[in-house]
Order: sequence, then C-alpha cells, then structure tokens
Amino acid sequence: MKKIYHLKTCDTSRRILKSINLDGFELQEIKTSPITVAQLEEMVNLSGSYESLFSRRAKKYKQMDLKNQTLSETDYRQLILDEYTFLKRPVIIIDETIFIGNSKKTLENLHEFLAVSK
Repeated sequence: MKKIYHLKTCDTSRRILKSINLDGFELQEIKTSPITVAQLEEMVNLSGSYESLFSRRAKKYKQMDLKNQTLSETDYRQLILDEYTFLKRPVIIIDETIFIGNSKKTLENLHEFLAVSK
C-alpha cells in the first residue's frame, strides 16, 4: 500500500508532494476526508505512538494551551481524531514504512527510501 495523508492548503505538503513521483499513491486530503479510527490505528502501529503523529505547530495547540498540560497517548489520539490540524503532515505510508511530517531528516529518509525501492 502507498498512501499519503495531506492537507491541500498546506504549502509545505504541496511542495513535498511535488518532489516525489505520486504514481501508485492514494492521496487523502484530511480536511475534506477526515482520517478514520482504523486509519489512525494503522499509523500508530507503524509509528509506535500517537504522540509521534501529533503536531505541536497547530494553531489550536497554542489556543487550547496544550503546552501547559500533560497529555497522555489517549489525549493525543482524541485530539487527532477531533481536529485534523493536529495530525503532523504529511504522513506517507509505503507498505510497512511510515514517514511523518516535514523535517529535513524525514524528507531525506523518504527520498532515500524511494530511490532504493525503484
């Protein structure tokens, strides 16, 4: 399976999508087609935690004063399901490998993976 969870209004996500060959990928725009519980569970099985999928850059993170709260895995799960902006983007799944977010290291690993798997 090759799938990308993204936000079409996010410039960074658009830039990343332009940098890879999208042939064979299923794209899911998370604002218009929210992630399901099953999809989130699949991501967690690959990533190891809800926290790894959680974006602290979301505007609502500051608005809800979440940085001053101790959040559990259950809290991260519910926040991601309740508000699409809390999912770190993009999330790219290629078979059993997951790439989360847009850090330089993540993107380098993604491009190396794609080059090797050609």
